[in-house]
Amino acid sequence: MSETGSVKFKCEQVPIEISRFAGFAELDKYRRKLLDLGMMGVDANGIGFGNLSVRDGTTARFYITSSATAGIVELTPADYAKVVAYDFAKNWLRCEGSRVASSESLTHAAVYESDPTARAVIHCHEINLWAALLDKAPTTPKRVEYGTAEMAYAVQRLFEITDVKTRKIFVMAAHDGGLVTFGKNLQDAFGILMPSDVQRRTKN
Repeated sequence: MSETGSVKFKCEQVPIEISRFAGFAELDKYRRKLLDLGMMGVDANGIGFGNLSVRDGTTARFYITSSATAGIVELTPADYAKVVAYDFAKNWLRCEGSRVASSESLTHAAVYESDPTARAVIHCHEINLWAALLDKAPTTPKRVEYGTAEMAYAVQRLFEITDVKTRKIFVMAAHDGGLVTFGKNLQDAFGILMPSDVQRRTKN
């Protein structure tokens, strides 16, 4: 088991090499866009923020940026992890690859589990958009910390009691700037963050 940096779950890591996989080019393209916009990167304290993933076909498995890679300009397939199993109740997941999966892996898993049509998830930071959507878009409770099993359960709850499945965006109240979007692909998930769509969602 390993638990590094901001990773708050128990991770069973299977150290196998991850070569180029379906979806890598799309992940690389939209990760660069997020970096260029400052929605992903490293803050003034040297702490990385932001991650994204794509589902592995129609399975419950998914490829996600690894922990502590947000500040790396260009990633290779080896800088991603493949989440192959997880258990919210045990705060545990199993991932394949040479790096530990992102600290938000359980949050991504909760989205994929709650919406079978979701094929891509983005977790990014944008403080102005976060402030504009806080408690206007579906929002997780202020007591729930990022990267925890509690956050995964809170996300599942949003799918039960809000219109998040339609709006495809939610706010992390306890994680300043933290936003999550999802869609049928990364283009859709990224598009939700763009000004025209955000303006419409703020008015809802």
